Amino acid sequence: MDYTTFIRDVPDFPKAGILFKDITPLLGNAAALQNCIADMASPFKNAGIDIVVGMESRGFIFAPGVAGHLGCGFAPVRKPGKLPYKTEAISYELEYGSDTLEMHVDAVKAGQRVLVVDDLLATGGTAAATAKLIEKVGGIVAGYSFVIELDFLNGAKVLGGTHINALIHY
Repeated sequence: MDYTTFIRDVPDFPKAGILFKDITPLLGNAAALQNCIADMASPFKNAGIDIVVGMESRGFIFAPGVAGHLGCGFAPVRKPGKLPYKTEAISYELEYGSDTLEMHVDAVKAGQRVLVVDDLLATGGTAAATAKLIEKVGGIVAGYSFVIELDFLNGAKVLGGTHINALIHY
């Protein structure tokens, strides 16, 4: 399926000079969404994935469906103060500042193979921070799956040699 037909370009969002890739038309089409989630999971069917981690907020849309296809659970990674139980945290640098992510201390068990899922791979900062958070609690990042990769931002280089699946490349 050509998922690019379901991606809308929004110029100057969230600020001037940015061409935002809007996934909401994809989300609004049942067949496209179902196929997208299946295609995000497919390369990892035989990879021994124990749990899928998705980052707030758009990762929450895709990660549980991918987990369902792989027959495993889902663990959320959120902004600080959003999770009710004990958490591990990691702070990381962004282009214009810093951010922090948290995950429950028991969301990923030591030795579990983890698939990280999000809508978009840009510079790789959020995905790399999530990987460090997973490793901090003893998990093993077995791969990454994205709807979109912005190749010109070289985010894949930040993630090292771990298997990366992206359905759309710009």
